[in-house]
Amino acid sequence: MSQTCNSNCSSCGENCPSRTAQQTDFSVPLNPASSVDKVIGVVSGKGGVGKSLVTSLTAVKMNSLGKRTAILDADITGPSIPKSFGLGVDGLSVNADKLMVPATTATGIQIISANLLLDHDTDPVIWRGPVVAGVVKQFWQETLWKDIDYMFVDMPPGTGDVPLTVFQSLPVDGILIVTSPQELVSMIVSKAVVMAQKMNIPILGLIENMSYLECPDCGKKISVFGESHIDEIADQFGLPVLAKLPIDPQVAARVDEGTVEYVENDWMDETADLLLKL
Repeated sequence: MSQTCNSNCSSCGENCPSRTAQQTDFSVPLNPASSVDKVIGVVSGKGGVGKSLVTSLTAVKMNSLGKRTAILDADITGPSIPKSFGLGVDGLSVNADKLMVPATTATGIQIISANLLLDHDTDPVIWRGPVVAGVVKQFWQETLWKDIDYMFVDMPPGTGDVPLTVFQSLPVDGILIVTSPQELVSMIVSKAVVMAQKMNIPILGLIENMSYLECPDCGKKISVFGESHIDEIADQFGLPVLAKLPIDPQVAARVDEGTVEYVENDWMDETADLLLKL
């Protein structure tokens, strides 16, 4: 037992003897009206690496393959998913059974996010960690998820309350770790990998965002943020590199316009192939 232990195993990821002895089940069941087959977490060790973009593009790819797809935006205090899909506030409704009904994008992706509950999308969410974690569980349990094949959970960066809540409470089938080319990525990815391993969550692979910029004139790939280290990190942990996304102004424009689901690319093909085999 750690010297700082408060005996509350629900807020801890350590596998100490005391925890093993208690072994409490923190899983939260879906409501009987809902059905979700696969749950995929999208995580990053730090912010600003494009985790929400990767979540969006992966969901769009699976949806294009005919899979019923959903996004649970667990980044409660920094939600950006609705904006990417052109969804405004008041996008949620409540049915007769008092279950939240997700907003639906133009191509049929179901989305729930804190930003859909606000009066204005610029209103800040000023909640403490336990409240945020509770909302994530509500989004999972008190939402009408109809026949979802793949749910993607967009998590805030780091290894804090929300990732811990998702890993303990939701039946996560695996996670995608998103990173960027900077050299400090080794330390950042390591933190996310070790947390997943401690929580016994399968790591599906690594995705590098902002990997390069392709010159529009000659097609040369320019390493704007330095040479990539993703392959070295992947070898270190025995993980596959599933995608290397470029810096693309057209994608940024699509996100700003709320039309990310119309981005055409083959970047997420390998990720989709892996997900289909789960």
